Amino acid sequence: MPFYNRIYGVIFLLFVFFGCSVSKSEHDVVPLPPNRAKNVILLIGDGMGLAQITAAMYNNGNHLSLEKFPVVGFHKSYSANDLITDSAAGATAFSCGVKTYNNAIGLSKDSLACKTILEEAEERGLATGLVATSTIVHATPAAFIAHQKLRVLYENIASDMLNVDVDLLIGGGKKYFDRRENDQRDLYQELKDKGYRVYDYSTRPLEEIIPDKKRNLVYFTADNLPLPVSAGRTYLPIASNLATNFLAKRSENGFFLMIEGSQIDWAGHANEGELLVSEMLDFDKAINKVLDFARKRDDTLVIVTADHETGGMSINQGSVMGELKYGFTSNAHTGTLIPVFAYGPGAALFSGIYENTAIHDKIRKAFGFNTPILPKANSN
Repeated sequence: MPFYNRIYGVIFLLFVFFGCSVSKSEHDVVPLPPNRAKNVILLIGDGMGLAQITAAMYNNGNHLSLEKFPVVGFHKSYSANDLITDSAAGATAFSCGVKTYNNAIGLSKDSLACKTILEEAEERGLATGLVATSTIVHATPAAFIAHQKLRVLYENIASDMLNVDVDLLIGGGKKYFDRRENDQRDLYQELKDKGYRVYDYSTRPLEEIIPDKKRNLVYFTADNLPLPVSAGRTYLPIASNLATNFLAKRSENGFFLMIEGSQIDWAGHANEGELLVSEMLDFDKAINKVLDFARKRDDTLVIVTADHETGGMSINQGSVMGELKYGFTSNAHTGTLIPVFAYGPGAALFSGIYENTAIHDKIRKAFGFNTPILPKANSN
């Protein structure tokens, strides 16, 4: 190797080491992981606290896929205007790295649009995807791709989704795209016109979809809200498996994927322990699918957490394995610390106790997003 090439190589390594070691956030400096994550999969169990995890474990032979994660931490879930966050502010903390007010979607506390991790991943040439057991325009998925002052502006959120070249969307809410009340746009058709392959529950089951790696994919699982798993919903593990394998083929630069087990929260609001456990176990199946994908390779960081706890759930006296007696202190969200589980390159970043906004910053560090932006490289 010519001498000047060796010099340039040393200068580049010094730049990467010192440049990437500087934190640009309010959080403490965290060392870079020994090897960069090419792919990051963030799984969010909406409303999932320690009691919810324990209940699922004790109803599943004392075992969950979460036990396979070597790193565990906790985040502080409060929002900018309330010690008790909602899903919109909680997901915006993950997506943008900022505390915002409850009900805000992809905005700072001053109502300014903030760049999300999904939008940055797109800029850097990564493939991106969102999967949820709610509508795809619900608070958690919306906070990664939209910018609205109120989480209930579902049609506005749907419109925002067409402004980002997201590779994969799977969730309910078809009616906010094709039968809108506030305008005459047919976003279902507009997605097709943009080159997306668009399917829904009325055309064919998700398990029969064979994705084309050269075209973006949208699948609507319901006209409005998907069914609970206890009423026959089965698609979350299927969608998780499809999403990881599809996105891995979409870009040579890697991918970012968010998967939400949305209805854990709904069961918590209803104080329905058995329903909650069924949703938790369905979410755990999705986690296992993602772990299977990650464990076959050494380039994928998997993170599992929640935006908040719902219901103030407890497991009470008289409980035995497989037959638990549940208690709830509330039918709303609570302010307890939330567990974070991590596996893969960069997992060590997620140990300890930190703000929910730090999850965004740690994902960026694991990705190596301090480096210059590269053009998107689609696989052929």
